[in-house]
Amino acid sequence: MLIRAISQDDWQAIGEIQAECYHALAPEPLHVLKSKWQASPQTCYVLEKSDQVVGYCLAHPWTEDTPPPLYQAITALPKADTLYLHDIAISNRAQGFGAGRKLFDTLKLQAEKLRLGSLSLVAVQGACGYWEKLGFNHKRIEKSLATYTDDASYMVYPVAR
Repeated sequence: MLIRAISQDDWQAIGEIQAECYHALAPEPLHVLKSKWQASPQTCYVLEKSDQVVGYCLAHPWTEDTPPPLYQAITALPKADTLYLHDIAISNRAQGFGAGRKLFDTLKLQAEKLRLGSLSLVAVQGACGYWEKLGFNHKRIEKSLATYTDDASYMVYPVAR
């Protein structure tokens, strides 16, 4: 499997993978997904297997404890202290090959390069256990997670600097 930067030609596959993976949420519009990539292309990736996109990762620098709401485009990046993991989605065609872990390891390296103190995310659809296994911890925040699923949980992973 190959991790590489997202190109303009990847968006159809990204949309299909999003639809395949998220059942408790309505798909985000393409312009919203692209805004994350446009804001921080160096932290957004696709995963290829046999020359087909089978997964993607959208992440961008952000401010810890204030996750951006779903369905809203990113127009500017704030003074950041975390690498916010908006989405890692892996097609069923690539499940079981350690794809999520490979993308996560790539993000950890990027967070270190950017001198950010953490990775953060909002876990949905019962994914908390997966993120806990990778070392993320639940963190209570003041900001509402109402645009996410009922089981949404804000989680943080400290990055060594």
